[in-house]
Amino acid sequence: MGRLVLLENIRNIGIMAHIDAGKTTTTERILFYTGRVHRIGEVDDGAATMDWMIQEKERGITITSAATTCFWKDHRINIIDTPGHVDFTVEVERSLRVLDGAVAIFCAVGGVEPQSETVWRQADKYRIPRIAFINKMDRVGASFNNAVEMMKTRLGASAIPIQIPLGEEDLFTGVVDIIERKALVWHDGTSGATFEEIEVPDSLVESMENWRNVLLEAVSNYDDDLMEKYLAGEEIPGDQIHRAIRKAVLDAAIVPVLCGAAFKNRGVQPLLDSVIRYLPSPVDLPPVVGHYPHSDKEICRKASDEEPFSGLAFKIMNDPHAGKLTFIRVYSGILKNGSSVLNVNTEKKERIGRILQMHSNKREERNAVFAGDIAAVVGLKWTRTGDTLTKREAPIVFETIHFPEPVISVAVEPRTKADQDRLAIALERLSSEDPTFRVKQDEETGQMIISGMGELHLEILTDRMFREFSVEANVGKPQVSYRETITDEGVGEGKFIKQTGGKGQYGHVELKIYPEEREKGISFIDKTKGGVIPKEFIGSVESGVKETLEIGVIAGYPVVDVRVELVDGSFHEIDSNELAFKMAASLAVREAIADARPVLLEPMMKVEIVLPEEYLGDVLGDLNSRGGKIGGIVPRREAQVIGATVPLYEMFGYATKLRSLTQGRAIYTMQFSHYEQVSSDKADELTIGTRRGSRFAGSCH
Repeated sequence: MGRLVLLENIRNIGIMAHIDAGKTTTTERILFYTGRVHRIGEVDDGAATMDWMIQEKERGITITSAATTCFWKDHRINIIDTPGHVDFTVEVERSLRVLDGAVAIFCAVGGVEPQSETVWRQADKYRIPRIAFINKMDRVGASFNNAVEMMKTRLGASAIPIQIPLGEEDLFTGVVDIIERKALVWHDGTSGATFEEIEVPDSLVESMENWRNVLLEAVSNYDDDLMEKYLAGEEIPGDQIHRAIRKAVLDAAIVPVLCGAAFKNRGVQPLLDSVIRYLPSPVDLPPVVGHYPHSDKEICRKASDEEPFSGLAFKIMNDPHAGKLTFIRVYSGILKNGSSVLNVNTEKKERIGRILQMHSNKREERNAVFAGDIAAVVGLKWTRTGDTLTKREAPIVFETIHFPEPVISVAVEPRTKADQDRLAIALERLSSEDPTFRVKQDEETGQMIISGMGELHLEILTDRMFREFSVEANVGKPQVSYRETITDEGVGEGKFIKQTGGKGQYGHVELKIYPEEREKGISFIDKTKGGVIPKEFIGSVESGVKETLEIGVIAGYPVVDVRVELVDGSFHEIDSNELAFKMAASLAVREAIADARPVLLEPMMKVEIVLPEEYLGDVLGDLNSRGGKIGGIVPRREAQVIGATVPLYEMFGYATKLRSLTQGRAIYTMQFSHYEQVSSDKADELTIGTRRGSRFAGSCH
C-alpha cells in the first residue's frame, strides 16, 4: 500500500488553549466541515467526538489528548486536541513534542489566560510555528483588539491580524479578510457550512488598511519583490502575501491572528485554509536530530520515505478492545504491519502487531505508515512514553520527553484481597499511560501512595480505577509532595565493613555535597584519583547515592537540587564488591546531608482569580491569611484579576471558600510555579509525623 498523500501536503497540528476557550468545539467544527463526521458533537451535550472518555463527557472538559485525521483541499491534517486544564499538562507537553505546528485558541472575552501562557511557553520550547484563533467573538464582553494586545504583552508574541471581526458580541456575523479586502458572512441555516463574500463595510475600511500595512511591513523581509512593491505603493497580489506570511510563520517571526465563533459555526473554514497555507509540512522543517546509541555524536534523519525507519513513542493508551496502544510519530522511513523494530532506549526488539489510524477512540486498520504520519501501533511490550523506535540496522536516539514532578499525593488502600490484585493491575496500566502519575509503596505503613499534578488529576485517576478496573478502594486526603534540599556544604564518610569466617564485605566512601540552584536536579561527580576506588565500583557508589536521596533526613521526602562529589575512599582486594560500596555510599550521603543544614521545600502555586471589584478586599484578605504573595491586580472589563503565589497546602478546598466569599461570581485557576523553603514553624509540624498514617477521608467507590 503506497502513500495516499504527498509528504508536503501533510500537516501535523495541535489545538491548544486555556480551559474553556473552545478547543474541542473548534475541533468538532473542523471535523464536520472536512466531512470527517456528519453531525456536530457538542461539548455541553456530552456528545463531542474528541471527548470520548466518560469522565470527559460528564465534566465537559478534555482530559486526554485525542488524535484524528481529516482532509481539506487535498491536504491531510493530523490533529491532536489537547486538554486545557493544568493538571493534564503532560498531554500538551508530549503532543507538542511530536507536532509540526499549532493553532492557539483564545477566548475573545478572557484573552490570554494562565494556561494559555503555559502552553505558549511549551510551544516556545519546541519552536513550534503557530497561528492564533480568537474564538467566542459572539460573547458579551468580546474584544478582538484586547485579545491581540494581551498576546503581545503577556506572551511576547508578534501577533498580527490577517482578519478583523465583522461586528462583536451579538452583532458578530463574520470576518473581514485583510489580505483579499473582502468580508465573509456565514449562513445560519446550513450550520455554517456555507458563507458569502460581501464588500467590506465603510466603517471597517480604515481599520482593515491599517492592519494590512502592519502585516505587509512585518512580512516584507521575507520577500524582496513584495518589499519593493510595498515601498513603491504598488498593489500586491494575495498569493504573494500568503507566501511571505508562510515564510515568516515557519521562521516563528509572526503569529497570524484569525477570529470567529466556533459554537455559532463562524470562521472555521478560513482557519482550515490558514492551517494548510501557513503551517509547516514535515519537509518544511529541518531534519530531526538525534545521536548514536551510547554516544554523544549527533546524526540527522530527513523526513523521507527513503530514509531508514525512525519514530518516537509519545503516548500510551489502554484500549478495552485493542489492548495497549502506543502512539508514534514517524520521522523517517516506512513502518509496515508485522515488521520488527528496535526500541533503542531499552535495547529490546519489538514486533508491530497492527497499525491503527485513530479517530478519537475509533480505529481504522492500516498496512503501513510513512514519514510524517502519526498513528497507533499494537503489540509493543517494552515501549514507554519518550522511547525511540528504529530499524535495527540503523539505530538513532531522539531526545526523550521530560515531564514535571508530581506535587500532590494520596494514599490508596484496597478493601479486599481481590481488590488488591485489581488495584495493582490498574496502577500499573495507569502509570504506563501517564508519566506524571507516580506510584510507590510507603515503607513505614505499607500503603500505596499515588502522586499526580493536582486534585482533579488524582480524582480522575481514582474514578478510572473504579470504572475501568472495578477496584473498590479507600482513598486518603490529598497530601502535599514536599521536597528536601540543603543550604550549606556538607561532608560524609561511609564504611560498610563486615568480616566473617568466609568472604567479607568492604566498602569505604568519602563524599562532599553542595547546594545547587532550584530545578537543577541531582548531579554526581567522581573526583577520586589514583584508583582509590576501582572504576567498576563507581557506578555502585552513584546508585547508592541517588537511591538514598529519594528519602531525605528531615521527613523522608526526596532530596533535590544537590551536587554530590566522590572525593576519596578505599577498597579491599578480596572483600570489596558492588553491594558494599552501594551501602557505604548510602551511609556517607546521609551523613553529608545532615552536615549541610537540610531544609524542607514546599510547592508554590501560581493562582489567578477573576472577580467583581466589590469582593476584592475579602478575597485579598483571605489570600494573605493563606500565606499568599500578591503579584499584582489588573483591571479587566467589569472585573479585577488578582495574580498571586500561594503554598499548595493552603489551597485545598479553596474553590468552596471562594464561592462563599464572592457568592459564586469569581473563578480561579491554579498551576505549579516553583518550590520554596518552608517556614520553621511548618517544618516542625511536618517532622512530627503528620504525613504518615492511614487517615482516610473517603473512598474511590
